[in-house]
Amino acid sequence: MIAFRLEGWRAWAPGLDSTEDWLAWAQSPRKVPDDAQAQPSCAFLPALQRRRLSRLARMTLETAWSLCGDAEQLPFVFGSRHGETPQTLALLADVADRQPLSPTRFGLSVHNAIAGQWSILRGQRGESAAIAGEADTFEHAVLEGALQLAAGAPSALVVVAEELPPPAYAQWIADVPFSYAVALRLGRVSASADTPVSCDWQLRLNRSTDEGKHGALPHALAFLRTLLSHEPSLEHTWKTRRWNWQRIR
Repeated sequence: MIAFRLEGWRAWAPGLDSTEDWLAWAQSPRKVPDDAQAQPSCAFLPALQRRRLSRLARMTLETAWSLCGDAEQLPFVFGSRHGETPQTLALLADVADRQPLSPTRFGLSVHNAIAGQWSILRGQRGESAAIAGEADTFEHAVLEGALQLAAGAPSALVVVAEELPPPAYAQWIADVPFSYAVALRLGRVSASADTPVSCDWQLRLNRSTDEGKHGALPHALAFLRTLLSHEPSLEHTWKTRRWNWQRIR
């Protein structure tokens, strides 16, 4: 069991950028139209740096950037089950066509590339991790963030992002209804009455004897909906793992 304080959050999806957008979406969750042309502006970066970022990287930086102060050095956890699917498909197409592979494209397609870009662009020198789990990648990423808190970090950033894959992947990837990124800033739970309570959560893992029912939303978006709807609890089941989210206060 882990417990943490949710010190802040940000999310992005096509047409869903502001807090008001997400509050409206949480009241009536829906699949939003998505195409590769819709991407965050990342206006906080110079134009040359923006052009070098993939869409998935832009989504990640757009949501995480404002959650980290200019002078802060925070652990960073990037979680994505599928990663840079457009990049890897382009590389595979070059292989099939017997074309030389782009070293730059290959370097930016690996799973920890976005965590590296975050470190470089932000001047972050602390811990970073890139996680690729199964459908419960979100829970594993939050667990990693909580472990960073237990190791002494005052706060930790966790971002889970997925890009709508190219049609060629449709037969194998069915858990990304549209591109999205959810960033959470985790802090330690404090018992002090003088400490303002933002949002304290407890996450517990139990063993499941059956695979249970899988929700219609990816776990990160389901948690965001629960958070914004002020619901007290949430359960995610994947294979033999049952994750129980409980709002402490």
